[in-house]
Amino acid sequence: MIYPDRVAAGRALGGSLTHLRAADPLVLGLPRGGVPVAAAVRSVIGGDLDVLLVRKLGVPWQPELAMGAIGEGGIRVLNDDVVRHTGVRPEQLAAIEERERAELERRQRVLRAELAPVPLKDRTAVIVDDGMATGATVVVACEIARLHEPRRIAVAVPVSSIEALRRVERLADEVVCPFVPRILGGVGGAYDDFHQLEDAEVIALLRPDPTESTER
Repeated sequence: MIYPDRVAAGRALGGSLTHLRAADPLVLGLPRGGVPVAAAVRSVIGGDLDVLLVRKLGVPWQPELAMGAIGEGGIRVLNDDVVRHTGVRPEQLAAIEERERAELERRQRVLRAELAPVPLKDRTAVIVDDGMATGATVVVACEIARLHEPRRIAVAVPVSSIEALRRVERLADEVVCPFVPRILGGVGGAYDDFHQLEDAEVIALLRPDPTESTER
């Protein structure tokens, strides 16, 4: 299965989440690539849209492979298997974490200056990314979301490795993924268009539609 782009993937994913419509979901995209998927999901199932700020800690010579992730509030998750098998040294890990922490804080300043966070407490949180290779980023997203006491956490992604699904299933109440290949070389391989989004694209997707209040 190959998705044309993230929007098409999100619409397809939304079709697998219609059972959440009645729950007034809070759809949380993981910047940047998960945001267009989340926006498309929300167009199908309704509810509110926001971001959950996390950063992947990629292996230095293979950045798409996550050896861990960090998120708002100082949360940090390491994938010990990846660290061990790749031989990443502690000083390399520390340097990457410092760089990604700076980017996390920058994104928080940029995105939260425009968009106040939507409270998660007692909501059905639907965490959306464009895919999961190791699941490290989504794991830390689940842990961050759980701190805010949502009623329920669902994770929804268009594509995932088997290993990532198993890892995330331990933390989420529900995991939805329409495409689980036997071998996933990388999330980008499931898309024709997998371009890197800019902050402006993310903000435009998240900005409330002024017509919504009159249409509801």
